[in-house]
Amino acid sequence: MLAFDAARTGLVVLFFLYASWSDYKSREVSDTVWIILGPLSLALTLAELLLYDPSLLVSYGICFGLTSAFAVILFYAGGFGGADAKALMCLALALPFYPEELVTPLAGQPSPISQTFFPMTVFSNSVLFAAFTAVALLVYNVFWRLRAHEPLFEGDLKKESLGKKITVMITGYKVTISKLKEKWHVYPMEDTEENPQKGFKRKLLILPKDEGREQIVKRLDTAINAGTIKDKIWATPGLPMLIFVTAGLIVALLVGDIVWICIRLVLR
Repeated sequence: MLAFDAARTGLVVLFFLYASWSDYKSREVSDTVWIILGPLSLALTLAELLLYDPSLLVSYGICFGLTSAFAVILFYAGGFGGADAKALMCLALALPFYPEELVTPLAGQPSPISQTFFPMTVFSNSVLFAAFTAVALLVYNVFWRLRAHEPLFEGDLKKESLGKKITVMITGYKVTISKLKEKWHVYPMEDTEENPQKGFKRKLLILPKDEGREQIVKRLDTAINAGTIKDKIWATPGLPMLIFVTAGLIVALLVGDIVWICIRLVLR
């Protein structure tokens, strides 16, 4: 069983690292990654269960089914990208249960969820890491405000709702237009529209996308050159969720279920 655990774990970590790198560099992950990873993971897991513990086949099927349903729901709800959903499903094929024969987490015994539904542990870890990023950006923006002695929102942006302002503060930061032009993976979180009577009107964008990015940057550049708005634009690096999923996987293997660890600390 140790050899199978090592093969499955090494396979999924290797493919996830490559997929994360690809997603970060190009914001795309080839379907070939999942087409290769999925069948290999299925073959290795089925072979191990059939040889050593056929009684776990039903649990394996339940874990994969629930994980797939969860990933699809998140995808259609807009919480996951296509690559993220496929990664979670492949993870359920490769590591439905924590590989106890191979490694023991630093926290000690794997959590009950890790032992029976390992992909959920990885997901919860990844959500926590994404949340930490939001807190870090919020702290950064508060310190930027104190250091720069400039308002975080000015002009038309002052009229935006509190919810939009908070969302922008936990997902983005201010950059110059030159930085926005240089770094294609940084997305503007505001746009302008020209009003013949009032000049340029600014508005916040909560869900920046690839579509229309260059046109938005051009409009912002025009407004800055016209002196209508300052050269400080809200933008987001838009880190792919797959990076957090990969980090959640590695931490789940080496450290454990972060949520379970926190619960245990609170209940002590």
